[in-house]
Amino acid sequence: MAAAPLNRSHNDDPRKLRDLIQKAFNLARAYELKSVVVGMSGVEGDLVFPEIVDYVGSALRVDDGIFRMTRERAVFFLADADRERAQEIMERLLYGFQERFSSVEEQRVSLAYFEVTPGIPALTVRDVLPSLFGTGLVTH
Repeated sequence: MAAAPLNRSHNDDPRKLRDLIQKAFNLARAYELKSVVVGMSGVEGDLVFPEIVDYVGSALRVDDGIFRMTRERAVFFLADADRERAQEIMERLLYGFQERFSSVEEQRVSLAYFEVTPGIPALTVRDVLPSLFGTGLVTH
């Protein structure tokens, strides 16, 4: 059985990412709460990566969020967490996936973190994405 071709419907609306970044900024500015934006990357063509994203996304709290950029990239928003706590959460969830689906080969994911702290003057998607996925990233 062939995999379904990737098209725009497999990705979230770009406005959703802008809204997640704005939410992080608003929490920092209005309530002085730290938040973390996490970039998760998989290997191109990895059929398990979307399952990992779904698993992690299903374990997030109501205040958290997920944005699926492409089949191999996703952004998670962890509200009211600092970088250390975000790393603990992501490692626990990835370990949980591996334990639950032990027949799956070792995960090949990369994680990057962008901590949003109180006092940040402004924050846009263009400020965050290069930190998560590199400077050559083009978004649509």
